[in-house]
Amino acid sequence: MVKRIFSFLNRESGRVTEAAFLIGAFALLSQLLGLFRDRALAHFLGPSSSLDIYYAAFRVPDVIFNSFSTLVSITVLIPFFIDRLEANGEKTAQNGASDLMNQIFTVFLLAIGIIALIVFFFMPALSHLVAPGFSPIQRESLIGLSRLMLLSPILLGLSNLFSTVTQMYKRFTVYALAPVCYNLGIILGIFFFLPYWGIYGLGFGVALGALCHMLLQLPVLRSHCFWPRFTFEINFTGIKRIFLLSLPRTLALGLSSITLTIIIAIATTLNEGAVSIFNFSFNLQAVPITIIGLSYSVAVFPTLSLAYAQGSLVEFKNQIISVARQIIFWSLPVMVLFIVLRAHIVRVILGSGEFTWSDTRLTAAALALFALSVLAQSLIGLIVRGYYAAGKTRRPLVVNLIFTALEVFLAFLFLYLFRHFPVFKYFIEGLLRVSDVPGTEILMLPLGYSIGTILNYYALWILFKKDFMHNGEALPFRATLFQSFCAAVIIGAVTYVFLGVFDNVFSIDKFWGLLAQALFSGVLGIVCGILVLKLLKSPELTTITKALRHKIWKTETIVSEGPEM
Repeated sequence: MVKRIFSFLNRESGRVTEAAFLIGAFALLSQLLGLFRDRALAHFLGPSSSLDIYYAAFRVPDVIFNSFSTLVSITVLIPFFIDRLEANGEKTAQNGASDLMNQIFTVFLLAIGIIALIVFFFMPALSHLVAPGFSPIQRESLIGLSRLMLLSPILLGLSNLFSTVTQMYKRFTVYALAPVCYNLGIILGIFFFLPYWGIYGLGFGVALGALCHMLLQLPVLRSHCFWPRFTFEINFTGIKRIFLLSLPRTLALGLSSITLTIIIAIATTLNEGAVSIFNFSFNLQAVPITIIGLSYSVAVFPTLSLAYAQGSLVEFKNQIISVARQIIFWSLPVMVLFIVLRAHIVRVILGSGEFTWSDTRLTAAALALFALSVLAQSLIGLIVRGYYAAGKTRRPLVVNLIFTALEVFLAFLFLYLFRHFPVFKYFIEGLLRVSDVPGTEILMLPLGYSIGTILNYYALWILFKKDFMHNGEALPFRATLFQSFCAAVIIGAVTYVFLGVFDNVFSIDKFWGLLAQALFSGVLGIVCGILVLKLLKSPELTTITKALRHKIWKTETIVSEGPEM
């Protein structure tokens, strides 16, 4: 049994589309667990002061992770490890890559330990920046919980380093399972630690999830002789080169995390529960981005890195175009479904216990605004990884710096307009059907975030075409955009019509009635969308059909020859 599990974790995924489906399947499982986690939080705490504290407490550890732990990022390290492994002599190459792992492991663990210790003592001062709207009592709880969560960036940073090996050898099963374990740890914290230790129990759950995320990587490291060890023989010149190359990407991620922290800090100055509403809707919109955008981007990155390292620019561009088409194909219909079914999605997933109908409507409105940028967020992930695979990390940094600042500016701008111009306020509330719901100010934050993100994507894509696509290779996107847009419109229209039809069939006051109404309406809409795609002869639909017929779950596995554990 143990050997079979180890074999499953060690399986290699070759084709990009099939690897994306494998990652996407586990990403779906992880997101389902994440939704179950959010439902449990909504049930036990609801959009409340306690839950606001919990979400705000994430911000400092998250900034540390994105601003430092990503210096040992997969996207930067994989090309270095590939270069070592392609050196003359297999044993020499393996030893060289293993030595590099040990050096990075030693430097990273010592450095992040020092940073976490410094932040631990300065947390009281940082709490005023993270949550300016909190009361002294709320801030005291925030400080303690944030200190506990400092374990998370350390453990996740190590896991990030170790997952370089799992991705390099295309062990996408392990990579995709890690977030599942992370969410399981948090869920255990909600059900078993929260009743005894209050919101601090949630912090223990986060730490447990991060530990499981890291431990899952270790069998793959052992099977490929990459077991991390402390070393005093450090080539600081080489380490400096890696960190300098990682720095632009790390700063870009750090800026994104800081931007989110600033937006949540604004939310702390609004009504109680605003932070929770923002995070609930943000987590919901992250589901399609993770399943679609992240899955394809992660699956194609090793191929992009190898193609560029070998000088095959044509293959590099073809992979970018192919994956972008797939992302567009999936994302547009999902965006429309999220907007049409927003209230059903929120009510089915979060509508329990302390989560009221007003909370549902407000979260659904925020979700609709976030959904506008699902395609843009997914394509940004692909474009940025294209730059990283080519070793050009400064360009996305500059663009992200400009447009993350724009997101914050737009959040403040829309909030000002909402408060001082009744016409603008009534238009937004009427459009989203929340005129009679209190606390609608929070909607200006996802609106600013989405518009800034869409503009960010356009800027990145224009620059990417200029840097890599000189011969009009981007033209095939037009057909994909047209076909997916047509399918999305039909899906949205059919779903909306059948929501009205099934309104008289199912009792929408009950969970199962609401779920059935949304499910049957959505399925009928999707079926009509698929028919439209077939009539338009969508090549993406054909590609997906072939990938499913290939039975990706029966891909050949690689079994370790080591002793059974």
